[in-house]
Formats: sequence, C-alpha cells, structure tokens
Amino acid sequence: MITFDYIVESPFKPALSHKLWLQQVIRKEGKVPGSISYIFCDDEYMLVRNNAFLNHDTYTDIITFDECMGDVVAGSILISLDRVEENAKQFGKTFENELLRVVVHGTLHLCGYKDKSDDEAQLMRRKENESLALLTNQNL
Repeated sequence: MITFDYIVESPFKPALSHKLWLQQVIRKEGKVPGSISYIFCDDEYMLVRNNAFLNHDTYTDIITFDECMGDVVAGSILISLDRVEENAKQFGKTFENELLRVVVHGTLHLCGYKDKSDDEAQLMRRKENESLALLTNQNL
C-alpha cells in the first residue's frame, strides 16, 4: 500500500494515478510493491531527521528508509518540499516535475539503486527519466 502524508501544506496532491505509476515502476524492476509511505515535510523537519538518523547537519531533498524484505519493496521516504521547490528553480523545472522526480528517486532507492558514485548516479538518472516517461506516455 502506498500512502502520501503531509507534515506541511503542498500545492501538489498525488492521486491514485501516481500510486499506480509507482507500483508499475516497482514491478518493472522485478519487485513487488509493499507498504511505502511518502512523507512531505519542510527543510527544518528534514534537517532534524537528517541529523538524528544520518548524522548529517545539512539540508537534503530526500531521505529513504529501506524496510524491504526480499523482493517486497517497502519503506518510508521523507521529502522536503522546500528543497524540491529550490531545486526546481535551480534546474529550470516545474515544481511538479521535480517533485515527481524526487518521489521516483526514493522509490528507485528502495528497488536497490544507489547514487554515491558517478556511475551509480548516472544509472539512477536514467532510471528516473525512464520512470517519468512511463507516467507521461501512459497518461496515468
């Protein structure tokens, strides 16, 4: 089950079509969708968690907590809407496009993709683009 929870207000409310899209992304990776919670917050909420869980005293757009078991994809994904908005401006994207990229980025982390090395980051970006194309092409 995929849920979207809000610590702060957001102009974008993911719909059932977004849940179906994320399930499709997971299945495309040969995995089984499980319980995934997307929690939308602000920078301050994220900074406290980044300090507490990762010992990082920096802002970040996403933290993914992996709770997968075997091929079942499960976890909690924190997303800072402040960082998403800032990144959208920086990269010349719409807020919604950047938010969907970050949402699927967390999903791909749960599917086993990393982004620490240049090669991993390049593969992650390709998978993000493929996933975003699924949403656009299928008009979910």
